[in-house]
Amino acid sequence: MSADIHSERILILDFGAQYTQLIARRVREAGVYCEIRAFDLGDDDVRAFAPSGIILSGGPESVTQAHTPRAPNAVFTANVPVLGICYGMQAMAVQLGGAVSHVHEQEFGHALVNLLAHGALFTDVIDGESFDAWMSHGDQVTALPPGFHLLASTASAPIAAMAHETRQLYAVQFHPEVTHTACGATLLKHFVRDICRCQGLWTPAHIVADAVARIRAQVGKDNVVLGLSGGVDSSVVAALLAHAIGEQVTAIFVDNGLLRLGESDEVMKVFAGEAGNANTLPLRLQRVDAQDEFLDALAGVSDPEAKRKVIGSTFIDVFDREANKIPGVRWLAQGTIYPDVVESAATRQGKAHVIKSHHNVGGLPANMKLGLVEPLRELFKDEVRAVGLELGLPESVVYRHPFPGPGLGVRILGEVKREYADVLRRADAIFIEELRAADLYLAVGQAFAVYLPVRSVGVVGDARRYEHVIALRCVETTDFMTADWSQLPYELLGRVARRIVNEIAGVSRVVYDITSKPPGTIEWE
Repeated sequence: MSADIHSERILILDFGAQYTQLIARRVREAGVYCEIRAFDLGDDDVRAFAPSGIILSGGPESVTQAHTPRAPNAVFTANVPVLGICYGMQAMAVQLGGAVSHVHEQEFGHALVNLLAHGALFTDVIDGESFDAWMSHGDQVTALPPGFHLLASTASAPIAAMAHETRQLYAVQFHPEVTHTACGATLLKHFVRDICRCQGLWTPAHIVADAVARIRAQVGKDNVVLGLSGGVDSSVVAALLAHAIGEQVTAIFVDNGLLRLGESDEVMKVFAGEAGNANTLPLRLQRVDAQDEFLDALAGVSDPEAKRKVIGSTFIDVFDREANKIPGVRWLAQGTIYPDVVESAATRQGKAHVIKSHHNVGGLPANMKLGLVEPLRELFKDEVRAVGLELGLPESVVYRHPFPGPGLGVRILGEVKREYADVLRRADAIFIEELRAADLYLAVGQAFAVYLPVRSVGVVGDARRYEHVIALRCVETTDFMTADWSQLPYELLGRVARRIVNEIAGVSRVVYDITSKPPGTIEWE
């Protein structure tokens, strides 16, 4: 490798903000590696991380109350640049001798920030004297800490940005990580690249070279087995393994009867070289038809978490059985990505509620004897896609919409039956086909159909139809942590509904889900 892509690293301390992963993504987009750690990281751990810079996230707590989160003391003695955001600014102010108060005139949403001094933080970032920003706070800094000077204010917050130039400590009350802040991405890039003096080594080409070297060092001449789902993550893992260790890899593709229409054949076409595919990878691929096994195990199960556990345990049984047939396997490769790691760690530490379980993190049997190979463990989804393109995977794979690990099992509400899966597969395919025809597939974040366990009366020709309902779900999102429902053209929705009802006998009605996240989740289960 020509560069150590981890030699420059930003430490992001998380105070429980919903936007913390967005901060990390903006830093990565600037070409700099970063990691998210909990706010209560020990001083020795801060020093051991050896950061090039530190960012303190926002958070839901109030520094005006006792026993609320504070930054480790080592943050302010590490002699590296520090940027506090929202709660991070307030924690910095209180810990360094300033004052924070709860105010009646709170700021939530758009605010006009008036720039009073550029300082190092805003140099080459803001040309004018004001800019639009996103605020979300009920407390604000009311007295600057010693040595700090004022950089910006808003109509409601006299101290909206501050800096101690000598110690390279900076703080902003607004959220630069969200797209609503006009200069936000530029400001964060300026902080990590110019103020923290990072070169920008975190690029797809360097990530691939690093991952290949790490895989080779980890597995040596051993054989590796991979569960290939056909989704973006496992596909990119397959491509990385193929480039790193070639035919030492065996990919097992399990057809669980809960896949999208034609998905099984499409996976074989891309990865097994069927139909003369020029992008065939040098790995062995085995397809296992386990549809009956999964559907039989799901009979009578209707609770979403129970279905996930049944599907997960059945997959482990099938995969373990097939993997044991391969001689000399010592490693299991997984498509775990960074958000899985962050969210699961937060859950283990009691700092987040379990909304639904991740199938990649913490779902492995305790008696598993294989070592884990997780080459995507440091990457966000957009980085995984960039790596996939760097490896030469087709765009049809790289930009495919996310698909849950349990597949259609959690898009069929209630009990899963074979006939329900067959109907849902066809309805989903019609929806996606029409989105592609309208050139909207890549413009939305995720789109799919859901099978509802309720019946509705319909009329087809002169005949009465009493069948189930299909819900369409389509969202726009940049991070999948928050999402807005897509305002698709009425003509498109009408065409999709007509086709589903006319072409699929088991459907009497089609509805469109207009719930955003939050309060809803993207998937229904």
